[in-house]
Amino acid sequence: MRILFLVQGEGRGHLTQAISMGQILRNAGHEISGVMVGSAVGREIPSFFTEQIKAPVHYFSAPSIAYNGGGMNTKKTILSLVTNLPTYIKSLHYIHKTIREIQPDLIISFYETYSGLYNIIFGNKIPMICVAHQYLILHPDFTSPKNSRLNRALINLNSKAASWKASQRLALSFREMESKPDEKLIVVPPLLRQEIQDLHPVTDDFFLVYMTHHSLSEQIISWHLTHPEIRLHCFWDKADAPDELIYDKSLSFHRINSQKYLAKLASCRALVTTAGFESVCEAMYLGKPVMMVPVPNHYEQECNALDGVISGAGVTSKTFNLSVLLDYLPHHVDQSQKFRHWYHRGNAMFVKNVEVFDKHPSKKPYTETFTFS
Repeated sequence: MRILFLVQGEGRGHLTQAISMGQILRNAGHEISGVMVGSAVGREIPSFFTEQIKAPVHYFSAPSIAYNGGGMNTKKTILSLVTNLPTYIKSLHYIHKTIREIQPDLIISFYETYSGLYNIIFGNKIPMICVAHQYLILHPDFTSPKNSRLNRALINLNSKAASWKASQRLALSFREMESKPDEKLIVVPPLLRQEIQDLHPVTDDFFLVYMTHHSLSEQIISWHLTHPEIRLHCFWDKADAPDELIYDKSLSFHRINSQKYLAKLASCRALVTTAGFESVCEAMYLGKPVMMVPVPNHYEQECNALDGVISGAGVTSKTFNLSVLLDYLPHHVDQSQKFRHWYHRGNAMFVKNVEVFDKHPSKKPYTETFTFS
Protein backbone atom coordinates (compact mmCIF):
# COMPACT_ATOMS: atom_id res chain seq x y z
CA MET A 1 0.00 0.00 0.00
CA ARG A 2 1.01 3.61 -0.60
CA ILE A 3 0.53 5.38 2.72
CA LEU A 4 0.66 9.08 3.60
CA PHE A 5 1.21 10.35 7.15
CA LEU A 6 -0.33 13.52 8.61
CA VAL A 7 1.58 14.40 11.78
CA GLN A 8 1.08 16.99 14.50
CA GLY A 9 4.48 18.59 14.95
CA GLU A 10 4.03 20.02 18.44
CA GLY A 11 6.04 18.14 21.02
CA ARG A 12 8.08 15.01 20.35
CA GLY A 13 5.51 12.26 20.85
CA HIS A 14 3.56 12.34 17.59
CA LEU A 15 6.82 12.62 15.63
CA THR A 16 8.36 9.53 17.21
CA GLN A 17 5.08 7.64 16.81
CA ALA A 18 5.19 8.34 13.08
CA ILE A 19 8.80 7.16 12.87
CA SER A 20 7.89 3.93 14.64
CA MET A 21 4.80 3.31 12.50
CA GLY A 22 6.90 3.89 9.39
CA GLN A 23 9.40 1.27 10.55
CA ILE A 24 6.63 -1.26 11.23
CA LEU A 25 4.80 -0.75 7.94
CA ARG A 26 7.93 -0.77 5.77
CA ASN A 27 8.97 -4.05 7.39
CA ALA A 28 5.53 -5.38 6.39
CA GLY A 29 6.13 -4.39 2.75
CA HIS A 30 4.22 -1.11 2.59
CA GLU A 31 5.46 2.24 1.27
CA ILE A 32 5.41 5.56 3.12
CA SER A 33 4.86 7.79 0.09
CA GLY A 34 4.92 11.10 1.94
CA VAL A 35 4.75 12.75 5.35
CA MET A 36 3.02 16.06 6.07
CA VAL A 37 3.93 17.82 9.33
CA GLY A 38 2.18 20.79 10.91
CA SER A 39 4.57 23.24 12.55
CA ALA A 40 3.88 26.47 14.43
CA VAL A 41 5.59 29.78 13.76
CA GLY A 42 8.80 29.98 15.80
CA ARG A 43 8.90 26.25 16.53
CA GLU A 44 11.36 24.00 14.75
CA ILE A 45 10.72 20.36 13.87
CA PRO A 46 13.65 18.44 15.46
CA SER A 47 16.23 17.26 12.93
CA PHE A 48 15.93 13.66 14.10
CA PHE A 49 12.50 13.46 12.46
CA THR A 50 13.63 14.28 8.94
CA GLU A 51 16.63 12.01 9.40
CA GLN A 52 14.66 8.98 10.58
CA ILE A 53 11.25 9.15 8.87
CA LYS A 54 12.82 8.02 5.55
CA ALA A 55 10.14 9.58 3.34
CA PRO A 56 9.60 12.95 1.61
CA VAL A 57 8.51 15.51 4.23
CA HIS A 58 6.14 18.41 3.50
CA TYR A 59 5.66 21.17 6.08
CA PHE A 60 2.67 23.45 6.66
CA SER A 61 1.59 25.97 9.29
CA ALA A 62 -0.60 24.59 12.05
CA PRO A 63 -2.18 25.83 15.29
CA SER A 64 -0.23 25.32 18.50
CA ILE A 65 -0.54 25.86 22.23
CA ALA A 66 0.67 29.21 23.58
CA TYR A 67 2.57 29.17 26.87
CA ASN A 68 2.99 31.79 29.56
CA GLY A 69 5.22 31.35 32.60
CA GLY A 70 5.49 27.61 31.98
CA GLY A 71 1.76 26.95 31.66
CA MET A 72 -0.73 26.78 28.84
CA ASN A 73 -2.32 30.17 28.09
CA THR A 74 -5.83 29.47 26.78
CA LYS A 75 -6.54 33.09 25.82
CA LYS A 76 -3.34 33.44 23.79
CA THR A 77 -3.91 30.04 22.18
CA ILE A 78 -7.37 31.06 20.96
CA LEU A 79 -6.15 34.53 19.87
CA SER A 80 -3.35 32.96 17.84
CA LEU A 81 -5.85 30.62 16.20
CA VAL A 82 -8.09 33.51 15.13
CA THR A 83 -5.22 35.78 14.03
CA ASN A 84 -3.61 33.12 11.87
CA LEU A 85 -6.83 31.73 10.42
CA PRO A 86 -6.03 32.79 6.80
CA THR A 87 -2.68 30.98 7.06
CA TYR A 88 -4.37 27.86 8.38
CA ILE A 89 -6.90 27.89 5.52
CA LYS A 90 -3.97 27.98 3.08
CA SER A 91 -2.46 25.01 4.91
CA LEU A 92 -5.68 23.04 4.46
CA HIS A 93 -5.60 23.66 0.72
CA TYR A 94 -1.92 22.71 0.62
CA ILE A 95 -2.74 19.41 2.31
CA HIS A 96 -5.43 18.73 -0.29
CA LYS A 97 -3.07 19.57 -3.17
CA THR A 98 -0.32 17.33 -1.79
CA ILE A 99 -2.66 14.39 -1.20
CA ARG A 100 -3.97 14.66 -4.77
CA GLU A 101 -0.39 14.60 -6.07
CA ILE A 102 0.69 11.61 -3.97
CA GLN A 103 -2.54 9.61 -4.41
CA PRO A 104 -2.10 7.37 -1.35
CA ASP A 105 -4.17 4.24 -0.69
CA LEU A 106 -4.40 5.13 3.00
CA ILE A 107 -3.87 8.19 5.22
CA ILE A 108 -2.65 7.76 8.78
CA SER A 109 -3.10 10.82 11.00
CA PHE A 110 -1.13 11.27 14.21
CA TYR A 111 -3.59 13.63 15.91
CA GLU A 112 -3.10 16.26 13.23
CA THR A 113 -5.64 19.04 13.75
CA TYR A 114 -6.61 19.36 10.10
CA SER A 115 -7.42 15.68 9.50
CA GLY A 116 -11.13 15.77 10.32
CA LEU A 117 -11.62 19.13 8.60
CA TYR A 118 -9.95 17.76 5.49
CA ASN A 119 -12.34 14.79 5.42
CA ILE A 120 -15.38 17.05 5.80
CA ILE A 121 -14.47 20.01 3.59
CA PHE A 122 -12.95 18.10 0.69
CA GLY A 123 -15.16 15.02 0.92
CA ASN A 124 -12.15 12.74 1.30
CA LYS A 125 -12.79 9.18 0.08
CA ILE A 126 -9.37 7.79 0.97
CA PRO A 127 -9.50 5.61 4.13
CA MET A 128 -8.02 7.34 7.16
CA ILE A 129 -6.74 5.83 10.41
CA CYS A 130 -6.27 8.22 13.33
CA VAL A 131 -3.62 7.29 15.91
CA ALA A 132 -3.09 8.94 19.31
CA HIS A 133 -3.08 8.37 23.04
CA GLN A 134 -5.72 11.12 23.28
CA TYR A 135 -8.33 8.78 21.76
CA LEU A 136 -8.08 6.61 24.88
CA ILE A 137 -9.86 9.40 26.80
CA LEU A 138 -12.92 8.54 24.66
CA HIS A 139 -12.94 5.08 26.27
CA PRO A 140 -15.76 4.69 28.83
CA ASP A 141 -13.39 2.94 31.28
CA PHE A 142 -10.71 5.64 31.17
CA THR A 143 -10.10 7.21 34.60
CA SER A 144 -10.13 11.02 34.47
CA PRO A 145 -8.83 13.52 37.04
CA LYS A 146 -11.39 14.58 39.64
CA ASN A 147 -13.82 17.39 38.80
CA SER A 148 -12.86 17.31 35.13
CA ARG A 149 -16.15 16.54 33.37
CA LEU A 150 -16.07 19.75 31.31
CA ASN A 151 -12.40 19.39 30.37
CA ARG A 152 -12.94 15.77 29.38
CA ALA A 153 -15.88 16.77 27.20
CA LEU A 154 -13.80 19.47 25.51
CA ILE A 155 -10.78 17.27 24.74
CA ASN A 156 -13.07 14.50 23.50
CA LEU A 157 -14.78 17.03 21.25
CA ASN A 158 -11.38 17.97 19.86
CA SER A 159 -10.45 14.29 19.38
CA LYS A 160 -13.69 13.62 17.55
CA ALA A 161 -13.15 16.71 15.38
CA ALA A 162 -9.61 15.60 14.53
CA SER A 163 -10.99 12.21 13.45
CA TRP A 164 -14.25 13.19 11.74
CA LYS A 165 -15.14 10.66 9.04
CA ALA A 166 -12.06 8.56 9.90
CA SER A 167 -12.32 4.84 9.21
CA GLN A 168 -10.72 3.84 12.51
CA ARG A 169 -9.19 5.24 15.69
CA LEU A 170 -6.22 3.50 17.29
CA ALA A 171 -5.95 4.51 20.95
CA LEU A 172 -2.41 4.12 22.28
CA SER A 173 -2.36 2.90 25.87
CA PHE A 174 0.15 2.29 28.68
CA ARG A 175 -1.68 -0.96 29.46
CA GLU A 176 -4.29 -3.39 28.12
CA MET A 177 -7.90 -2.26 27.94
CA GLU A 178 -10.84 -3.71 26.07
CA SER A 179 -11.36 -2.29 22.56
CA LYS A 180 -14.67 -0.78 21.45
CA PRO A 181 -14.82 -1.62 17.72
CA ASP A 182 -18.45 -0.53 17.43
CA GLU A 183 -17.26 2.96 18.40
CA LYS A 184 -14.27 2.82 16.02
CA LEU A 185 -11.93 2.62 19.01
CA ILE A 186 -9.22 -0.03 19.06
CA VAL A 187 -6.86 -0.05 22.07
CA VAL A 188 -3.27 -0.75 21.02
CA PRO A 189 0.20 -0.67 22.61
CA PRO A 190 2.44 2.41 22.39
CA LEU A 191 4.52 3.17 19.30
CA LEU A 192 8.21 3.33 20.22
CA ARG A 193 11.19 3.69 17.94
CA GLN A 194 13.34 0.65 17.18
CA GLU A 195 16.26 2.38 18.89
CA ILE A 196 14.59 1.93 22.29
CA GLN A 197 14.73 -1.85 21.92
CA ASP A 198 18.43 -1.70 21.06
CA LEU A 199 19.38 0.09 24.28
CA HIS A 200 20.95 -1.66 27.28
CA PRO A 201 19.81 0.25 30.37
CA VAL A 202 22.17 0.94 33.26
CA THR A 203 21.79 3.24 36.26
CA ASP A 204 24.04 6.27 36.60
CA ASP A 205 23.73 8.90 39.32
CA PHE A 206 21.76 11.65 37.56
CA PHE A 207 18.19 12.63 36.74
CA LEU A 208 17.14 13.23 33.14
CA VAL A 209 14.66 16.06 32.53
CA TYR A 210 12.61 16.50 29.34
CA MET A 211 10.44 19.61 28.94
CA THR A 212 7.99 20.46 26.16
CA HIS A 213 8.80 24.17 26.36
CA HIS A 214 12.01 25.91 27.41
CA SER A 215 10.14 28.33 29.70
CA LEU A 216 9.75 25.45 32.15
CA SER A 217 13.50 25.58 32.77
CA GLU A 218 12.96 28.35 35.34
CA GLN A 219 11.44 25.84 37.76
CA ILE A 220 14.31 23.41 37.23
CA ILE A 221 16.93 26.05 37.96
CA SER A 222 15.07 27.18 41.09
CA TRP A 223 15.06 23.63 42.54
CA HIS A 224 18.62 23.00 41.46
CA LEU A 225 19.95 26.01 43.37
CA THR A 226 18.79 24.42 46.63
CA HIS A 227 19.95 20.89 45.66
CA PRO A 228 23.23 21.36 43.75
CA GLU A 229 24.41 17.88 44.78
CA ILE A 230 21.88 16.22 42.41
CA ARG A 231 23.17 15.97 38.83
CA LEU A 232 20.64 17.01 36.20
CA HIS A 233 20.72 16.69 32.40
CA CYS A 234 17.85 18.60 30.77
CA PHE A 235 16.57 18.56 27.18
CA TRP A 236 14.67 21.56 25.84
CA ASP A 237 13.55 23.19 22.57
CA LYS A 238 15.18 26.63 22.94
CA ALA A 239 16.04 27.60 19.37
CA ASP A 240 18.80 30.12 20.13
CA ALA A 241 20.59 27.95 22.69
CA PRO A 242 23.81 26.06 21.92
CA ASP A 243 23.76 22.28 21.59
CA GLU A 244 24.87 22.07 25.21
CA LEU A 245 24.52 24.84 27.78
CA ILE A 246 26.46 24.09 30.95
CA TYR A 247 24.79 26.02 33.77
CA ASP A 248 27.22 24.69 36.38
CA LYS A 249 29.01 21.46 37.24
CA SER A 250 25.78 19.57 38.04
CA LEU A 251 23.23 21.14 35.66
CA SER A 252 23.33 21.05 31.86
CA PHE A 253 20.77 21.89 29.18
CA HIS A 254 20.83 20.11 25.81
CA ARG A 255 18.98 20.93 22.61
CA ILE A 256 16.77 18.05 21.52
CA ASN A 257 18.96 15.41 19.91
CA SER A 258 17.57 11.92 19.41
CA GLN A 259 20.67 9.80 19.98
CA LYS A 260 21.96 11.91 22.84
CA TYR A 261 18.58 11.87 24.60
CA LEU A 262 18.19 8.11 24.28
CA ALA A 263 21.72 7.53 25.61
CA LYS A 264 20.93 9.67 28.65
CA LEU A 265 17.57 7.93 29.13
CA ALA A 266 19.22 4.51 29.10
CA SER A 267 21.71 5.53 31.79
CA CYS A 268 19.73 7.89 34.05
CA ARG A 269 18.51 7.11 37.55
CA ALA A 270 15.02 8.44 36.76
CA LEU A 271 13.18 10.63 34.25
CA VAL A 272 11.41 13.91 34.98
CA THR A 273 9.06 14.91 32.18
CA THR A 274 6.06 17.12 31.43
CA ALA A 275 3.70 14.11 31.25
CA GLY A 276 4.08 13.50 27.53
CA PHE A 277 2.81 10.01 26.70
CA GLU A 278 5.74 8.96 24.51
CA SER A 279 8.45 9.95 26.98
CA VAL A 280 6.77 8.04 29.80
CA CYS A 281 6.43 4.93 27.61
CA GLU A 282 10.11 4.96 26.70
CA ALA A 283 11.05 5.19 30.36
CA MET A 284 8.71 2.33 31.28
CA TYR A 285 10.24 0.13 28.58
CA LEU A 286 13.71 0.76 30.01
CA GLY A 287 12.61 0.32 33.62
CA LYS A 288 13.18 3.96 34.59
CA PRO A 289 10.98 5.55 37.29
CA VAL A 290 9.20 8.67 36.10
CA MET A 291 8.10 11.89 37.75
CA MET A 292 5.34 13.40 35.60
CA VAL A 293 4.69 17.14 35.81
CA PRO A 294 1.63 18.13 33.76
CA VAL A 295 1.91 21.52 32.09
CA PRO A 296 -0.44 23.86 34.02
CA ASN A 297 -3.91 24.18 32.47
CA HIS A 298 -3.12 21.27 30.13
CA TYR A 299 -5.85 18.70 30.72
CA GLU A 300 -4.41 16.11 28.36
CA GLN A 301 -1.19 15.99 30.37
CA GLU A 302 -3.15 15.74 33.62
CA CYS A 303 -4.80 12.63 32.14
CA ASN A 304 -1.43 11.22 31.07
CA ALA A 305 0.00 11.69 34.54
CA LEU A 306 -2.94 10.01 36.28
CA ASP A 307 -2.98 7.15 33.78
CA GLY A 308 0.79 6.78 34.18
CA VAL A 309 0.48 6.49 37.97
CA ILE A 310 -2.29 3.88 37.59
CA SER A 311 -0.04 1.95 35.19
CA GLY A 312 2.89 1.99 37.63
CA ALA A 313 5.14 4.42 35.72
CA GLY A 314 5.93 6.55 38.73
CA VAL A 315 4.72 9.62 40.58
CA THR A 316 3.14 12.94 39.60
CA SER A 317 3.71 16.48 40.83
CA LYS A 318 2.22 19.87 40.02
CA THR A 319 5.66 21.50 39.88
CA PHE A 320 9.25 20.57 39.15
CA ASN A 321 9.93 19.93 42.82
CA LEU A 322 12.25 16.98 42.34
CA SER A 323 12.15 16.29 46.07
CA VAL A 324 8.87 14.48 45.31
CA LEU A 325 10.84 12.09 43.11
CA LEU A 326 13.54 11.57 45.73
CA ASP A 327 10.89 10.56 48.27
CA TYR A 328 9.18 8.23 45.78
CA LEU A 329 12.16 6.28 44.46
CA PRO A 330 12.54 3.84 47.41
CA HIS A 331 8.94 2.71 46.82
CA HIS A 332 9.02 2.28 43.03
CA VAL A 333 8.11 -1.15 41.59
CA ASP A 334 9.63 -1.88 38.19
CA GLN A 335 6.92 -2.43 35.54
CA SER A 336 9.24 -2.96 32.55
CA GLN A 337 8.58 -6.71 32.10
CA LYS A 338 4.80 -6.28 32.07
CA PHE A 339 5.04 -3.22 29.85
CA ARG A 340 7.35 -4.93 27.34
CA HIS A 341 4.99 -7.89 27.05
CA TRP A 342 2.16 -5.51 26.10
CA TYR A 343 4.38 -3.45 23.79
CA HIS A 344 5.73 -6.40 21.80
CA ARG A 345 2.22 -7.44 20.75
CA GLY A 346 1.88 -4.13 18.94
CA ASN A 347 3.51 -4.75 15.58
CA ALA A 348 1.03 -7.43 14.52
CA MET A 349 -1.90 -5.33 15.73
CA PHE A 350 -0.82 -2.25 13.76
CA VAL A 351 -0.15 -4.16 10.55
CA LYS A 352 -3.47 -6.02 10.66
CA ASN A 353 -5.44 -2.86 11.36
CA VAL A 354 -3.74 -1.15 8.40
CA GLU A 355 -4.16 -4.08 6.04
CA VAL A 356 -7.90 -4.09 6.67
CA PHE A 357 -7.92 -1.29 4.09
CA ASP A 358 -5.66 -3.02 1.57
CA LYS A 359 -8.47 -3.56 -0.97
CA HIS A 360 -10.03 -6.24 1.22
CA PRO A 361 -13.28 -4.70 2.50
CA SER A 362 -14.41 -8.00 3.99
CA LYS A 363 -11.64 -7.95 6.62
CA LYS A 364 -12.49 -6.92 10.15
CA PRO A 365 -10.37 -4.68 12.44
CA TYR A 366 -7.84 -6.72 14.37
CA THR A 367 -8.43 -6.97 18.11
CA GLU A 368 -7.42 -9.38 20.85
CA THR A 369 -9.37 -10.91 23.69
CA PHE A 370 -7.69 -10.06 26.98
CA THR A 371 -7.89 -11.86 30.29
CA PHE A 372 -7.70 -9.41 33.14
CA SER A 373 -6.28 -10.50 36.47
